[in-house]
Order: sequence, then structure tokens, then C-alpha cells
Amino acid sequence: MENFDFSSKWMSTVASIWIQCTSGSLYTFSIYSDALKSSQHYDQSTLDTVSVFKDIGVNAGVLSGLLYDFAAHRTKAGPWVVHMIGAAQCFLGYFLIWAAVAGVIPPTPVPVMCVFILVAAHAQSFFNTSNVVTGVRNFPHYGGTIVGIMKGFLGLSGAILIQVYRTIFKNKPTSYLLMLAFLPPVNTLLLMWFVRIHNTREGDERKYLNILSMIALVVAAYLMAIIILENIFSLQLPVRIFVFILLIALLALPLGVALKARKRNFKNASDIFPSEASPLIAEPSPLDREKRDVTQDSAEGHTPSNTDQDMITNNRRALQLGENQNLAQALQSVNFWFLFVSMACGMGSGLATVNNIGQIGGSLGYTSHETGTLVSLWSIWNFLGRFGAGYVSDYFLHARGWARPLFMFITLMIMSIGHLVIASGLPAALYVGSVLVGVCYGSQWSLMPTITSEIFGLAHMGSIFNTITIASPVGSYIFSVRVVGYVYDKEASEGYTCSGTHCFMLSFLIMASAAVLGSLAALGLFFRTKGFYNQVLLRRLQYPSE
Repeated sequence: MENFDFSSKWMSTVASIWIQCTSGSLYTFSIYSDALKSSQHYDQSTLDTVSVFKDIGVNAGVLSGLLYDFAAHRTKAGPWVVHMIGAAQCFLGYFLIWAAVAGVIPPTPVPVMCVFILVAAHAQSFFNTSNVVTGVRNFPHYGGTIVGIMKGFLGLSGAILIQVYRTIFKNKPTSYLLMLAFLPPVNTLLLMWFVRIHNTREGDERKYLNILSMIALVVAAYLMAIIILENIFSLQLPVRIFVFILLIALLALPLGVALKARKRNFKNASDIFPSEASPLIAEPSPLDREKRDVTQDSAEGHTPSNTDQDMITNNRRALQLGENQNLAQALQSVNFWFLFVSMACGMGSGLATVNNIGQIGGSLGYTSHETGTLVSLWSIWNFLGRFGAGYVSDYFLHARGWARPLFMFITLMIMSIGHLVIASGLPAALYVGSVLVGVCYGSQWSLMPTITSEIFGLAHMGSIFNTITIASPVGSYIFSVRVVGYVYDKEASEGYTCSGTHCFMLSFLIMASAAVLGSLAALGLFFRTKGFYNQVLLRRLQYPSE
């Protein structure tokens, strides 16, 4: 312990994980939505409008990305600046919502309430950007794994905050809103000082990241068990307190991993790699060696053949994909728009599914208890997708050299199957379909940032991946309002309710087709970047110390 450096990349990772654990307050909107609706005298349509601004706020993270890119280039305090602004927005947004619901201020006009919740939601993009991008910069060779861990804990944070609510604020949604104004900001302000970029490489990084991954799986399994038990039994307060304390103990385990990892590597000199270089082009490139060989051949009187020149040209094009590009340059590339279309189709149809899962269950004859269980378990499937896609794609990239966009293609095709299963209306179809869609939806949140960092480089990753994230609310609006809402209203009776498979069948057939379109865009990206990822595999074989 005496040699442990609290400014290490491992402590930075643990601090980011703990910040992520309280950042997903938006996933708990259902806890206080009824209190918000009744106190402000909203109808369901108005409440849905407010909810849309929540989705816009959390996905419109371009500002946080630009700020991170700007600050990280000029000061080591880059992540802290982003965290601090996020904490301020979180406090301001939720405090004003609480004040309105509690009657501290008069009922606010709908546009003003939309601004309140947009500000609160926007904070999550600041927390997420700082934690994810810092993690990728600290572990560039295992970007998929670290993104999966960060995105995974963010996906679990909703279930974690719900446990806080049920243990401390049971049936007190107004008090819960006040807690959201203080807990995430205070937690962030206490931990953000440990989050910083470390341009070092330590031994056994994969080993300790795997241990953190296992802890994430254990926490997810524990939360799933709690959710299932809560839907079967009525847990008394002493049991809830015990369950909550055990959850806190599990969330403390990453600190032990950080202590062990840093202590083990403390005696080894760390390798330094350039902070602004893409992890995939940090080492001397095969192109450089080929140029050197060509020069040597020329000196010996050998003229390079057309095949040699073609090889050099192809390698140059492949390696240029990993060079650092800014947002303006990325917007001009076909790869960016392949990613954007894939995300609009995948994330948009996934969000439309979870946003309407209650109505879908009602139309198919599911009880409110059953649909409530589906909503609770969605966060678990979301986590498994976020974590699993990052870890699995990392494994196959290192072991087999499989290009990461291939996994985006596979998951979007599976998502289309999930939409078709729900459209069938068969018994238990909603359970099976929600698992497939939930896992594949979560996968996109892990794959997209990692692919962005690899194709466009690390220097402007924050702004580029947050711009691509805008595809999520765009797709959600199209599928939720223009497809699901429109079809449901056409099929509904005079009482504005609809029962039967026909209420959502056409909507999910359309979303299944959209998921196929997204998968084809991902396949196009795969073929365009296949040569680039082959260079990655070549380099890993030539540099086994990586």
C-alpha cells in the first residue's frame, strides 16, 4: 500500500466506474413521472413530450465532446472540467424539477419544464463522455473492453439507483428527486480528481480488466436476482437494508483490483506512448518499413514493381483510417455516415421498443406486474449487450483479427429477429423479443464509441462519437412517433386503446426492416475497413509485447 499511486490509471478507472454507477438517473424516470404528471396537471401526451426532451438531452452530447477534446489537449484537468460542468447541470436540473413538484415554485409552463429535464439529462452526456473517452485513452489496446465496462455500469446505474429509492425513499418520489439533485453531483465532485489521462502501458492490463469485467457480471447477476425476488416476494425493510449493504460491498470490489494491479506493476517501468496518437498506429507502421525496404531495394538497383506500389498504396489507405481526424473531417467521410445510419436504425428502433413496452404488453394481454418485470429486466439485457459486445469484439480482434464492424452487423441482424418475434404476438414472444432487442441495443452503445476511436483516432473522439450519438434521438423520434404512435392511433378504438397483435405488428415489421438496413450499413463499413483491421492484426503479430 505504501507504494500505491492514487493518481494511477487504475484508480482513474475505479473512480469512473463509481461515477457511472450514479449517472443513469434518467433510467428511473418512471419512479417520479406520476408525481410530475399530477403536480403539474399534465395529461399523458404532455408527459410524453417532456420525456422526449429527456432523450434529447442525454443524447445531444456534442458540446461535452467538443469541451473534452479542447480541454484534454491543453490541460491535464480536461476530464475534471467536463465532470464539473456535468455536476452543475445535474444539480440545477433536478433541483428545479424537485422545486416544481414539491410546490416550492408555482407550476411551471411545459416549455420551462422541458428545459429543466433537458438540462438534467444533458449532465449524463458530460459524465459519460469524460469517463468513456478517458478510459479508452488509458487502455487504447483494449478499447472494446473498457468501453463495455463503462457503458455496462452506466446501464446498471438505473437499477442501482432504484435500490437506493426502495431502501431509503420508498413511496416518496419527491424526496427521490431531491436526492438526484445531490447524490450524482456530490459523488462526481468527490471522485473526479482521480479521473485523468495516463499515457502509460502496464503489464497484465488484460488480466485486471477481465477481473473488472467479472465484477460487473456479478453485480448484474445480483441486481437481476433482486429484481426477480422483488416481483415474487414483498421484502421487509431489514432485508432491503441487508441487500443494499451487500450491493455497496460488491461495488467496492473494483478498488481492490486497482490496489492489486498497481502494486503488482509498480516495480516495472511503464512504457510511454504518445497521447494524441491512435492506439492502432502508435507503433512504427508496416508502411514505414515497406518504404524503407523500397529505398534499400532502389539503392541496390532494384526498381519496385507495380505490385509493390499497389501494396504500399493500399497500406497507406488502410493506415489513414486510424489517423486522428477532427469532427469536420469525419463528417466528410463515408465511414461516418455508415455509422450514423447504423445507429439511427439500431438505437432508434431499440429505444422505440423500450419506450412502448408497457403499451405493447397491455395490448397483448400482459398484466401490469408482468410488464413491470419486463421494464425492470431491460436494464440487465442492456448491460449484457454493452458489456458483452465490447469484451467479445476485443477478444476476436486480438485472437482472430476480426474487424469490429462485423459485430455491429451481427447484432443488428439479431435485433431484426427480435422485432419479428415481438411482431408475431405468440405466447411469451414479448419476453424473448425484449431480451434479443435489449441485448443488441446495448451492444451498439459499446461498439460505436470503440469503432469511432479506431477509425477516426483518439484526439477528437469525444466530439465525433457524441455527434454520431445524435442518431439515437433522431431514430427514436422517427420510430416512436412516426411509426409506432401513428400505427397505434390508426388501430385504436374510440377510447384511444387498442388490443391485439395488430396494434403493433406493422410497426415492428417496419422496425425489423430498418434494423436490416442498419446491418447492411454496418456490413458496408466492415468491407471498407477490413484492410485497416488486417493491419491491426499484422501489427499485433509483429509486436507480441502489445
